[in-house]
Amino acid sequence: MGQAKITNPDRQKSTEKTEAILEGAMGEFLTHGYAATSMDRVAAAAGVSKATVYSHFQDKESLFTGLIQRLMSGRYKTILGLENPQLLQGEPSIVLRNIANNMLDNTMNNHQLQSFMRVIVGESGRFPELAQPYVKTIAKPVIELLSQYLGSCSELKLTDPEATARVFMGTLIYYVILQEVMYGKDILPMEQDRIIDTLVGLIVGERTTAH
Repeated sequence: MGQAKITNPDRQKSTEKTEAILEGAMGEFLTHGYAATSMDRVAAAAGVSKATVYSHFQDKESLFTGLIQRLMSGRYKTILGLENPQLLQGEPSIVLRNIANNMLDNTMNNHQLQSFMRVIVGESGRFPELAQPYVKTIAKPVIELLSQYLGSCSELKLTDPEATARVFMGTLIYYVILQEVMYGKDILPMEQDRIIDTLVGLIVGERTTAH
């Protein structure tokens, strides 16, 4: 007879409350912005007491940071395809095109992520501490990983792999910001394939748009 699986009800309840708080906080931050969101609002949105919110997150800044960390551990890894260790194996033209397509395919229609980007950009002037966790948790690991890959591709003969990685990711992020975050796709329309083909071509030296 198999042994019954032992679970910790208190730990499960704590995890559920953490998720509820993060979901409530996400809705409040996206609706009201960082400055206008209070821990009282978050508690009401999450359906928990204010004391419960503070037992999980010491202040509003740590709560916002928790949202960024959650974004990185879940959606953003999927968006970039980083959960697949084989992504950075293969010819540079294929690897870079796959990364770019993964990012844009999963970001251009992700309205919650776009709204979250608006909050970070819009509030970072008054609250620079909000942008720093994003840079440390999301931008830095991605740029470092891509820099290492580009540095290993001796055939590219890159003089500065890190700068190249920043150009690559910066172009893609700016494309999302200009087209979706700033609602510019009707003013400055540009097909995704054109951006990707040109960007990859600039790095690997291709002058074709073949996939």
